[in-house]
Amino acid sequence: MPLKEDPSCLGESRQTAIQRLNSLWKRLSRDKEYLSLYEKFLQEYEDLGHMREIKADGSGVSFYMPHHGVYRPEKSTTKMRTVFNASSPSTSGKSLNSIQFNGGLVQEDLFSIMVRFRKHKYAFTTDIEKMFRMINIHPEQTCLQRILWKKGIGEPIKTYELTTVTYGTVSAPYLATRTLKQLAMDEANNFPLAAPVLLSDCYMDDILSGSESIEEVIELQHQLIEMFKTAGMQLHKWCGNLLEITSNLQEYAFWSLRRLKHLE
Repeated sequence: MPLKEDPSCLGESRQTAIQRLNSLWKRLSRDKEYLSLYEKFLQEYEDLGHMREIKADGSGVSFYMPHHGVYRPEKSTTKMRTVFNASSPSTSGKSLNSIQFNGGLVQEDLFSIMVRFRKHKYAFTTDIEKMFRMINIHPEQTCLQRILWKKGIGEPIKTYELTTVTYGTVSAPYLATRTLKQLAMDEANNFPLAAPVLLSDCYMDDILSGSESIEEVIELQHQLIEMFKTAGMQLHKWCGNLLEITSNLQEYAFWSLRRLKHLE
């Protein structure tokens, strides 16, 4: 994370996180479905190694982020997402977000991307699955991304550290998009079609691209899939105006294959 101030300027933040957790549990205890989704989300975080339990002894610099859930039943994939509040002030008045640079813009503007997208004879869109969470932060900075959680109202509170780029931190968009840019530069020789697309036709975690020939668009799709594999990432939610763009995906065994759509 790009910091503009030394994290030692952060005050105590654990007590606020405890208070918010207790308030959260009052709501969770009244809605079993909400509780189930919340537990499932955080359990997945831990199972994937995106957060780890630690023994906090109170020493050293740390920052605790309160969290809450955003429930969106219309979503076809993640209906409930836990949001981590990196703007919650510590006792010094400073928060994790207030001591970070936002990093600036790395990708092209959306208007330019859309203009190019509309010109393709064969076009497709795809999404980088869990983009932020596929990017690790430096181990020395995970202490700045601590959260609290417990299995029930009367259960002991446990301390965790988030190990990946976290949605809700001001530098997250920069860290993610700069990582994608580096991936494209590193793999340019191995994936000559995919690398330029990642540099010019990607807006946050969405890729909007295409080609003038069926053969090239299928090869581009193949290169994109393989290039992202080198970084441990996957592409999903494919849409296209050509059947071959989506029917060609069977060999990759995407979990979202049943939701593939075609653009009219």
